[in-house]
Amino acid sequence: MRVKWTTKLHCRSLFKRYFSSTEMAAEEGGKSFARRDRLLEIEAKARNWWEDKQVFRAQSRAEPPGPGEKFFGNFPFPYMNGILHLGHAFSLSKLEFAAAYHRLRGANVLLPFAFHCTGMPIKASADKLTREIQQFGEPPVFPKKVEKGNEEVEVEAEDVNAGAPPAKRKGKKSKAALKSSGEVYQWEIMRSFGLSDSDISKFQDPYKWLTYFPPLAVEDLKAFGLGCDWRRSFITTDMNPFFDAFVRWQVRKLKSMGKIVKDLRYTIYSPMDGQPCADHDRSSGEGVQPQEYTVIKMELMAPFPSKLGVLEGRKVFLAAATLRPETMYGQTNAWVLPDGKYGAYEINETDVFILSQRAARNLAYQKYSRVPEKPTCLVELTGYDLIGLPLKSPLAVNQIIYALPMLTVLTDKGTGIVTSVPTDSPDDYMALHDLKSKPAFRAKYGVKDEWVLPFEIIPIIDIPGYGNKAAEKVCADLKIKSQNEKEKLAEAKKLTYLKGFNEGTLIVGEFKGRKVQEVKPLIRSKLIEAGEAISYSEPEKRVQSRSGDECVVALTDQWYITYGETEWKKLAEECLSGMSLYSDETQHGFEHTLSWLNQWACSRSFGLGTRIPWDEEFLVESLSDSTIYMAYYTIAHFLHNGDMYGSSKSAIKPEQMTDEVWDFIFCDGPYPKSSDISSSILSEMKQEFEYWYPFDLRVSGKDLIQNHLTFCIYNHTAIMSKKHWPRGFRCNGHLLLNARKMAKSTGNFRTIRQAIEEFSADATRFSLADAGDGIDDANFAFNTANAAILRLTKEISWMEEVLGTDSSLRPGPPTTYADRVFANEINIAVNRTEQNYSNCMFREALKTGFYDLQAARDEYQFSCGAGGMNRDLLWHFTDVQTRLITPICPHYGEYVWRELLKKDGFVVNAGWPLADAPDLTLQSANKYLQDSIISMRKLLQKQVSSSKKGKKGTPVTALTEDNNLTGLIYVNEHFDGWKAECLKILQINFNRDSRTFSSDKVIQEALQKSSIGQSKDFRQIQKLCMPFMKFKKDEAIAIGAQALDLKLPFGEIEVLKENLDLIKRQLGLQEVEILSATNPDALSKAGSLVKLLEQNPPAPGSPTAIFLTW
Repeated sequence: MRVKWTTKLHCRSLFKRYFSSTEMAAEEGGKSFARRDRLLEIEAKARNWWEDKQVFRAQSRAEPPGPGEKFFGNFPFPYMNGILHLGHAFSLSKLEFAAAYHRLRGANVLLPFAFHCTGMPIKASADKLTREIQQFGEPPVFPKKVEKGNEEVEVEAEDVNAGAPPAKRKGKKSKAALKSSGEVYQWEIMRSFGLSDSDISKFQDPYKWLTYFPPLAVEDLKAFGLGCDWRRSFITTDMNPFFDAFVRWQVRKLKSMGKIVKDLRYTIYSPMDGQPCADHDRSSGEGVQPQEYTVIKMELMAPFPSKLGVLEGRKVFLAAATLRPETMYGQTNAWVLPDGKYGAYEINETDVFILSQRAARNLAYQKYSRVPEKPTCLVELTGYDLIGLPLKSPLAVNQIIYALPMLTVLTDKGTGIVTSVPTDSPDDYMALHDLKSKPAFRAKYGVKDEWVLPFEIIPIIDIPGYGNKAAEKVCADLKIKSQNEKEKLAEAKKLTYLKGFNEGTLIVGEFKGRKVQEVKPLIRSKLIEAGEAISYSEPEKRVQSRSGDECVVALTDQWYITYGETEWKKLAEECLSGMSLYSDETQHGFEHTLSWLNQWACSRSFGLGTRIPWDEEFLVESLSDSTIYMAYYTIAHFLHNGDMYGSSKSAIKPEQMTDEVWDFIFCDGPYPKSSDISSSILSEMKQEFEYWYPFDLRVSGKDLIQNHLTFCIYNHTAIMSKKHWPRGFRCNGHLLLNARKMAKSTGNFRTIRQAIEEFSADATRFSLADAGDGIDDANFAFNTANAAILRLTKEISWMEEVLGTDSSLRPGPPTTYADRVFANEINIAVNRTEQNYSNCMFREALKTGFYDLQAARDEYQFSCGAGGMNRDLLWHFTDVQTRLITPICPHYGEYVWRELLKKDGFVVNAGWPLADAPDLTLQSANKYLQDSIISMRKLLQKQVSSSKKGKKGTPVTALTEDNNLTGLIYVNEHFDGWKAECLKILQINFNRDSRTFSSDKVIQEALQKSSIGQSKDFRQIQKLCMPFMKFKKDEAIAIGAQALDLKLPFGEIEVLKENLDLIKRQLGLQEVEILSATNPDALSKAGSLVKLLEQNPPAPGSPTAIFLTW
């Protein structure tokens, strides 16, 4: 399926294909899509312009770039197991906007794009199709279920090949479909891509995915307007012999440096796939690591109960997992879940462990099963079968302890068997307390008194503030009465657990008197060496592989990259310290990852990719072949000659790309004399790399901090010189659609293609920019996208109308107050938007460069009144606004640039608009003017509603055509009296650098010593001073020292007099006078209404208006 994004006809056909007939009916039923369709037509035209002139083709220059002269940005290549969606577009848009900004300001920009096919995602999906065909036939007939009341009822199976073809399927699912058996079938996912059943079957071959989805992605991204140099595109895996050679060189180099080693280590592992399961091999549980426990071997004492009789002659242990082996001195019993399912599993020829099936499965992959990787259960048990079993446990003071019931034991964490240390654990303390104090509870579970009552808590650790019976004390402090008070018990554990480990002192045993955190590893080692415990690991949380099975932790002998090695880690930290990360959260995420990241399994035996050159049984896993490929982009066009698969004939053959050649290009290695590649091509490739590297920005979702992005740092520091280390990462959160999680299963989902067809590319990009800039999840709102369609098309219409009637505009240079304000607002927009783009704050750039600028234009249009807008200024505005919005809406910008402004060249590289320094005083003056008009309008409404009708010269009431409405605006440009004194005190006690004040006590003392404090009516004045000073303090902290000035930085009377016409029009006045409140003659004009000035005296920044009818 190939899509040509050129005409409205193609757009409409795809829209129909991907949207329901119900939605299309709305369009056909009368709702107009003319505005959207116009944007789609504009976009097709702009893309043709760009394509004709190869605008986005990046070419290095002979001279090395100076600061800011080049920009190389990139994006983690997406997996090609489906069609790109809005989640991809959101992260990618951050890079696209940044690159477009740098291109606009004149930088030489390289934005390449490639496609990841390595690893499990594609192979797992292909295999899933095969299994579905084997199970359900071809085409498959899947079972369906519907819910009726609380029951599930089987319904007739649905033939997915029956009924309407994919292009005409209805969007609404039947209830049967919505209540399907719970599994998401791969076949149905493929149908959602628009594939026919006959085509879907071909995707059992994983390489079919590699030839189908990447070309579609290219077409979608071109329609999106991505400013990409497509000559440099490629796919991964051995299907691309050039990239295969690149990865082989990279891993050989790491191995030669001792950074890839073979080792026996714990790793998350997929039993179904038979190999480790790294983050990107998982359908859930990304970032989950192995959790290491100590399993205490609690030996079952003879005689065995009848149910365990078959185990006579074997050593049988209840296997209890613990994170605190040093507390075993305080054991009083073991806990089991009465209803829990357990089993007796063969560990070796002599030993049997009783534990949960899940734990036995993990142990079987850690060399603790008589049959490796296959747990053998000799007896199936429940917790009831274990209650009362006599046990001999290592380090326990009591010779014999018993297994007792506990209702909060988890069988999906640890082994399902828990040691009880009630002196240290609040949960254990309350559970034992309940059993001791509640005979009925003991009777319910058949617990004999002798199993419980003789056992007292045993002090083992002294904790500062809690003594040597910490659990007893904290439970008493929190008034916990029962083991069912889960929230209180969680609080109790929080108070004591880490404090006990970090500050506690052991008071029993061989290591008595030493700190707990010091002796924990010593005690653990002694238990394991004595054969009384074993090491056991399991996933911290549930992990599911892309093949669908629950992962375990396995002890595997395989190839690892030695991340975390001390000296290498120091280099990674040094690299990170010099990078731009754009947020504190991102910085902390990298620092945290560097603190824990350790050896990483880099080999796989299953999936797609590159074979490990020295051990070809294995493949390089997907997160290890994608750490420095950004360098490959710089020379990819030499190797691929426009073919992403590397299969077309170019001047270079894959076998010519030897390790010596790669070293020469990327690592300042010696010239490869043995190479038969021409010296001119070798020199060009090296020059190309040296020009573009290091990359300036890599944009990614925040979930890649914990793996891919940190690996990128490590590998660059190992392989490349410091001058080529990465310069910046920008990370973002996930994308919500209409404030809900994006998911195919709920229908709240859009591919990039669907979004473009529904909204247009520029409206989609507009909404992506508006969605959010931080590391928290962002929201793509359909309302915003629809509003963008309206706003962009209306702006085009406005420009066509205004610029088309050029003669109606005021000629000559800008001279009026409104002209000066508008020109200043344009300067402010240019400066602030440049700062926002530079900081990758694209939502703010949209605000300052479009929303605010349009608001300023609308205010200017109104302010000009009958005089009209200035022609030169308006043309300047359209030029500036077009450039500022172009990084976000490039098709729109290009159309306006060429068709309306009649400019030469392309707006995408037209240069950042020139602007004078913003006049912040003028901006303040205009804000004062607008705020004053709003305030006066409110005063006018108040006087109309509260005054009685009177004679001429009295306050305004109901107006008629015969009334002449006059406004007297009184201004006091200086603070005086007690307000001036207060401001002087605050000025003295204000730190301009930190924007902080002296203490309230110091300010109060200064007030008492001032002339105000010495006056006889100080107490009354003080009541006015305090709220005034608080207001001015808050204002100074917010905007700086100018808030404490005795007058504003501009003449208020001058500003108001210069805008008399605007004030008249805004308030509907026939006459306006601007008067000084300090002039007695001016005050006399108010007549009897002077009392209003006394009630609401004008102050700097706050004039008072009186309205009269004549």
